[in-house]
This record gives sequence, structure tokens and C-alpha cells, in this order.
Amino acid sequence: MRLFIDGDAFPNLLKPILLRAIERLRIETFVVSNKKISLGTSKYITYTIVAQGADVADAAIAESVQEGDLVITADIPLADSIVTKKAHAIDHRGQRFSADNIKHYLAMRNLMESIRECGDITKGPKPFSPKDAHAFANQLNAFLAKRCR
Repeated sequence: MRLFIDGDAFPNLLKPILLRAIERLRIETFVVSNKKISLGTSKYITYTIVAQGADVADAAIAESVQEGDLVITADIPLADSIVTKKAHAIDHRGQRFSADNIKHYLAMRNLMESIRECGDITKGPKPFSPKDAHAFANQLNAFLAKRCR
């Protein structure tokens, strides 16, 4: 299993959580973004900066991921393509996307996008909090405990 991180808009609170897991389990990791970000220094992490533009990092991840890999992303369309490839996806708030739930999340995302395009003002996501980081850490640890024995 390899780990891919969608680095665009990646919360700083999650960086030490991921770095500890990567080092502890020696997970080959790829951080893909359109600007320089750092989780920290590790021989297991490869940083890739892609060109500017909407979804360029997402496309690079989707192209590289293979069955069984794990992707950390808050991007629902990317999560959908990952799950379709029989890989795994977890968002920044600890939600695990699966074949059972990804179409629901994608439909909700598309509905909200349509509402915004019609001129309605909708609330964005709530601010990222330590509670979200804790939920992410729990989901990541549960996933890794099953996969990295």
C-alpha cells in the first residue's frame, strides 16, 4: 500500500499525525500539490509540485493511484475516482469514502454546487478543529491497523 496526500488545502493540524504514521509504519508516501508544502522530512515521502490550475493535483493522484493504495483528500470527485479504482480514501475530517457511500457524497456536492451556481449563498464547511483532527487520527489508525500488519 502506498499513501497519496492531496496537499492542496491540507490542514496543518494533520501534518504531525501523518508524519508519525508514515515513519512508524514506513509507508511510501507521495504528497502532491500545486505549491510547496511540507509534512516534515522523511525518507518515505516524495513531494511533487504540479502546475497551477483547477484539479491538476487531483488528476496526477488519480492517474498514479493503484488498487489498495490510500488517498487523503477532501475532494469528493477525486475520492470517487479513487474508490472506482478500488483504492481507499479518507478526508481531513476522518470520513472514509467507500463504494457504499461515495455516490451519496458526490450527489450532495453536485447539488450544493448547483445551488451556488443559481446565486444562492450557502454556508461553507465549518472551520477545521482539533476535534476533526482527532476524528482523522482515529480513522487513519483504524485503517492502518487493518492494512499494515
